[in-house]
Amino acid sequence: MNTAENFKSGFISIVGRPNVGKSTLLNNIMGEKLVITANKPQTTRNAIRLIHTDADSQMIFIDTPGMHKPKNKLGDFMQKSAEDTLSDVDVVIYLVEPEESMGPGDRFILEKLEKVKTPVILVINKIDMVPKEALLKTIDLYKDYDFLTAIIPVSAKSGDGVGELMAMIKDKLQPGPMYFPPDMIVDQSERFIVAELIREKVLHLLKDEVPHGVAVEVTKMAQRKNKNMIDIEATIFCERKSHKGILIGKQGAMLKKIGTYARKDIEFFIKTPVNLQLWVKVRADWREKNFDLKDLGYFE
Repeated sequence: MNTAENFKSGFISIVGRPNVGKSTLLNNIMGEKLVITANKPQTTRNAIRLIHTDADSQMIFIDTPGMHKPKNKLGDFMQKSAEDTLSDVDVVIYLVEPEESMGPGDRFILEKLEKVKTPVILVINKIDMVPKEALLKTIDLYKDYDFLTAIIPVSAKSGDGVGELMAMIKDKLQPGPMYFPPDMIVDQSERFIVAELIREKVLHLLKDEVPHGVAVEVTKMAQRKNKNMIDIEATIFCERKSHKGILIGKQGAMLKKIGTYARKDIEFFIKTPVNLQLWVKVRADWREKNFDLKDLGYFE
C-alpha cells in the first residue's frame, strides 16, 4: 500500500434525487462508461464503487440509487443503500439540478445530510441547460444551509466544472493509503457491468412501467478456445406476460435491437468481440419477493 505522506485517499458518496445525473457525472470523472444512464428515475439500483487513482490520490466514488420514497421492497433496498453510505464516507457530494424552488425530495435529503458529520459539497448539475440567472436563483435556495461546505456548478455531460470539483474533493481528503490497485477502476465484476449495460438498453428503448420491472442475469460468460470471442448468455426477467411480449417485440424485433445495442457497449467495455444471446422470462412481482431480490443480487 502507498503510505507516502503526501498521498491522499478516501471514499466519496454521490447522493441526490433520482435522475439528477449522478451516473453521468461519474462516467465523466472516470473517462469511460462504467455506470448506466437513462432519462428515467431510479436507473441505479446498487451502490457501485468506482476508483479514480492519480499520482497523489485515490478517490473511491460511490454511485448510489436516487433517494426517494420507496414503493416496493426493491425501493426499500435502494433507499437503504443510498442512506447507508452517508456516515461511512469522507466526503458527500449532494447533486441537484438548477431549479427556482425546492421540492419535498430535496428537503428530505437535506434533513438527512444535516445529521451527518461528513463534509458535504453541493454540486449543481446541468448548468449548460439554463441561463446564469437561473443558476444564481438555485444557489440562493441553499444559502442558509450552513453545513454545505462549498457550492460548485458543473455540467456532467460536457465536463465543465468537473476539474474544479475534483480539486475541491482532493483538498478535503486526508492522507491515507491506496485501498485498491492503481489499475482497478470498479469494484464490481464484469458480469455485473454486462448485466447493467443490457438493462440500460431496456431503459432506453422501452417506456412506462416495463423497464422498472426488469432485471438482468448473466448466466454464461466464456472465452472461446483459440478464438478472440466471448460468448455471453443473459436472461431478462420481467414481471408480467404482457411485458414479455413487449420485450420480445414483433417477430423478435425489440429483443434483437436490445441485443445489438448492448453488444456494442459490452465489446467496448471488455475490448473483445462478443456473441450475445438474450432470453426473456417472466418472474411475477419479483420486486416484492425477498427470495427473488436475493437471487438477483439485491440482498446479501
